[in-house]
Amino acid sequence: MTHARIVKRIPPRFSLDVEIPLAAGVTALYGPAGAGKTLILETIAGFVRPDSGRILLDDVILFDGQSRVGVAPRRRNCGYIAQHDALFPHMTLRQNLVFPARRFPRLERHRRVAEMVERFQLADSAALRPNEVSPAERLRCAVARALIAVPRLLLIDERAFDAPLFQQVRAAFAGPILFVTGDLDLCCAAADEVIVLEAGRIVQRGAPRAVLDRPASAEIARLLGIPNLFQATIAALDPARDSSRLDFAQFAMTGPYLPGHFRGDRVWVAVHPEDLRVHSGDLESQPNFVSAPLVGVSHRARSVRLEFSGGIFADVSREEFARQKDNKQWQVEFPPGALRVL
Repeated sequence: MTHARIVKRIPPRFSLDVEIPLAAGVTALYGPAGAGKTLILETIAGFVRPDSGRILLDDVILFDGQSRVGVAPRRRNCGYIAQHDALFPHMTLRQNLVFPARRFPRLERHRRVAEMVERFQLADSAALRPNEVSPAERLRCAVARALIAVPRLLLIDERAFDAPLFQQVRAAFAGPILFVTGDLDLCCAAADEVIVLEAGRIVQRGAPRAVLDRPASAEIARLLGIPNLFQATIAALDPARDSSRLDFAQFAMTGPYLPGHFRGDRVWVAVHPEDLRVHSGDLESQPNFVSAPLVGVSHRARSVRLEFSGGIFADVSREEFARQKDNKQWQVEFPPGALRVL
């Protein structure tokens, strides 16, 4: 079993209190700056000593506050990829890989180094020092160096990882991975579970898509970057038609039936901007269509975000925006299935 129960207080205000069971998969730590994500990694790796708790790795006790066990970082067998470059600057990339492999016999050491050089595409830069190669090559070398000693747990602080690099890591390492990220796309692409943190506490955990689709509260929806958050009153519930009626401050909507709620309840509704649809304002009024002036446009890597009055945000493709950008009036469609009642 790999399990971490950590309590760490940092005066005057911050306190970390988390319990993290780690299966043989990829777990992402997501949350705002100062939530305790890096502190969790540093504590598991042994760089920071908790005030209390227990850390187990494959049923081996790495830390136990009650019995005062605290294994030194070098003996924990955790691979650690730091947030900033930690390669030895005076060594070549190959020498950086040889360093953690010194405990192996000479032939095994050479075999492991050669395998990592090939696996992470470092052959052309292996004889160069870190300041002579690109950031991507330094990152791949850092990954190879962390894996070459065959760790039992891999810890990755926030780095420029992408999905293809994670696939390479998973091909080389079958053990549990705990990584810090602020990239929800990477969470969905690489993680089996995401843990959402705020102020040193776990506020939600689960499969990435499930957490994004069903945030447990308006506060968590904000942490996840969902901009469309509205308060509403449940005006009607119709279980026979599997529908509800939601009254907002400026408009009303038809939504799915809400089991466990009652007419008159006040609820928060979250809607992902990519789930909204925009139309020309000359359409006839239809259910779940809201007429709203366009007040802002921001271009993104793969889409265009439209901001409408009333705090409504919609993401459309660049092609869709080019087709509709000259609209004199706009209507925003809220598909009933896109409404997430919190």
